[in-house]
Amino acid sequence: MEMTKKKIAILAADGYEKSELEVPFKALKDSGFDVDVISLNKEPIKAWNNGDWDGDHIVDHILSEVNSKDYDGLMLPGGVINPDLLRKNKEAVEFVNSFFKKDMQKPVAAICHGPWTLAEAGVLKGRKITSYDSIKTDMKNAGADWVDEAVVVDRGLVTSRSPEDMDVFVSKMIEEYKEGKHARK
Repeated sequence: MEMTKKKIAILAADGYEKSELEVPFKALKDSGFDVDVISLNKEPIKAWNNGDWDGDHIVDHILSEVNSKDYDGLMLPGGVINPDLLRKNKEAVEFVNSFFKKDMQKPVAAICHGPWTLAEAGVLKGRKITSYDSIKTDMKNAGADWVDEAVVVDRGLVTSRSPEDMDVFVSKMIEEYKEGKHARK
């Protein structure tokens, strides 16, 4: 059975963890998804890798050009700088939040520090998630049930701790995107 072409948004800014954008991006493309990298500015976004800047990625659209209704899912890579920039941007937070609204309920995946933006969007209350260990208190303060597991799936929300969990993260992320919308309490 052939999958209907689905479109996934990757929301990222300067300072994204290189592997946390590039590995899921390639896996999504290889699995037949259309993928748009969306950012705050049109310039290529800079990658962070092993404590230093390491290349960049082309931006397909800026936030003001897109509508979450045009996407079947959202992916949030980590890195420390990237989600910190996103969670301070009202338009980015509203974009993330819109994937969780009752009329949308689309799958979302976030890895490492990526859940910081989810916390800012106010969508973690009562959800079981994981993240990079250093932000677990932030996740708990946002109302999440934080656990130390390689990957957690809660009603279409996929979270992982770090690049070491990439294989299981990508596998579950793709599975959820293929399944589509999930009922959310």
